[in-house]
Amino acid sequence: MEHVVIIGNGVSGITAARHIRKLSDKKITVISAETDFFFSRTALMYIYMGHMKFEHTKPYEDWFWKKNKIDLLKAYVQSINTEKKQLKLNNGTDLSYDKLILAVGSTPNKFGWPGQDLKAVQGLYSYQDLESMEEYSPTTKRAVIVGGGLIGVEMAEMFLSRGIAVTFLVREDRFWGGVLPKNEGDLIARHIKEHGVDLRFKTELKEILADENGRAKAILTKDNEAIECQFVGLTAGVSPNISFMKDGDVAINRGILINEFLETNTPGVYAIGDCAEFHQHPTGRKNLEQVWYTGRMMGETVAQTICGNKTNYQPGMWFNSAKFFDIEYQTYGWVYNELKENEASFYWEHESGKICLHLVYDKTDKTLLGINTFGIRLRHEVCEQWIDGGKTIAHALEHMEDANFDAEFYKYHESDIINQYNKENGTTLSPKKRSWKRILNL
Repeated sequence: MEHVVIIGNGVSGITAARHIRKLSDKKITVISAETDFFFSRTALMYIYMGHMKFEHTKPYEDWFWKKNKIDLLKAYVQSINTEKKQLKLNNGTDLSYDKLILAVGSTPNKFGWPGQDLKAVQGLYSYQDLESMEEYSPTTKRAVIVGGGLIGVEMAEMFLSRGIAVTFLVREDRFWGGVLPKNEGDLIARHIKEHGVDLRFKTELKEILADENGRAKAILTKDNEAIECQFVGLTAGVSPNISFMKDGDVAINRGILINEFLETNTPGVYAIGDCAEFHQHPTGRKNLEQVWYTGRMMGETVAQTICGNKTNYQPGMWFNSAKFFDIEYQTYGWVYNELKENEASFYWEHESGKICLHLVYDKTDKTLLGINTFGIRLRHEVCEQWIDGGKTIAHALEHMEDANFDAEFYKYHESDIINQYNKENGTTLSPKKRSWKRILNL
């Protein structure tokens, strides 16, 4: 019986295991040293904040794995011998495989800061990171968070929920400046500050200072300002977790290099999820995509190939969603932090300063290229139809009600949005009423 070994029990590896089991009776072993069972990594913050218990984050009962003949092995893989098709484990044993799936995830970035390995200096990625935050929180009065992204906002919200003051250092001149356009960055920055965060732009970490016990006691900025703290959160992005593979035969760059079938350069070895890097992404998206849903899609795709139905990876239109405290964010297609030469944009913001819509379109033919929303929920399938179907910005604006996913008693903003667009562009667009039959596919 063919033995498929999966290293990593995150969403990528577990999705692969589940779909291989649906499609075959192959022997499956999942290796991870993080936790005994798969859990939802995105729920870590809610455990800390008391909204959930750890057992609530496990999508499957503990008996699920044995019932479905998926063997779970709690161990670290120290090295891979692709010639012998063997893994060396930290318990001194070797494990043989026929097919190997690398779903080893990522690790928080460190950039060589003095003091970056002190106690109470960490990212927020693993269950062990959560345990460490719990350990140090009772004796933390102020936390300094380094790096302006989604994980940093989550960590800030977590600490604030326990009355711990937060200073947030952002290298750019606006929040999440490598991703968000200025208007959206300014909106979120205001919102973060309103929650009591000491948010500082154009401020970089120089050094982390230690107390007599080897724990962080303060940081120095590059301007030599000292900020007293008892915890430092490193949230300046993540990198593929591939340090244990540097002396092996599997080709790596920033991540584990793969083709459109998620195959590495070594026959029978695949890579999926945060650790995987395309030579050239099959649909023109980024070669490294460290997002929950892409990992799930990769798991489904590689399962098909391993079970005899060779399938290339086709994730479709780029999209993502997140929450910045209580403001929801959605993005569809491409909205870059700066407009490209062929692009124009329309930005509308509600007078509250907490709701906005940003549409990016082609200057020449006016086709819609990307959508950002904050505080407005849109229907994924409608946005996909607009962007992949080559609809114009005028079409999207006139049919905005079709995309609105907000609940019945939420205030709708379509008229205000279209009125502003008309004033700015000298047009006479008017909103088309929602076609319920079309939305419900009747």
